[in-house]
Amino acid sequence: MSGCSVRHYTLQISTQGKGTTEITNEVAQCLRDSGVHEGLVTVFVRHTSASLVIMENADQSARHDLHEFFDRLVPENTPWYQHTCEGPDDMPSHIRMALTRTSETIPVTGARLQLGTWQGIYLFEHRRASHWRDVFITVMGVS
Repeated sequence: MSGCSVRHYTLQISTQGKGTTEITNEVAQCLRDSGVHEGLVTVFVRHTSASLVIMENADQSARHDLHEFFDRLVPENTPWYQHTCEGPDDMPSHIRMALTRTSETIPVTGARLQLGTWQGIYLFEHRRASHWRDVFITVMGVS
């Protein structure tokens, strides 16, 4: 094994409005490109109205239920929101981001992401309109 290396990658992910977009394959490609065999991958989204989740990727109904839960937990058009300059989904998108995460760290062994059988990495868009989101990947470890 050689010394520790750190590699950085930027993904630009197009969303289709509110919902989740799986990015597991893109993150795995960054890992392959890095040559790291043992280490960690950190995924970070640079936005205040989008987040990251590790979620079931086998049955789409699990993600549907997640989306429905957040729509009920943090509804739009709440009259006491003050931060609404970008529309009724403005403040709810920031709250949803704060309730989830902007980064995930996944262990790497044998040059593979150590996700569970039914786990996928998802960009969670909280705005109604489609957006381009910057996702930064850092791969650290040994080859």
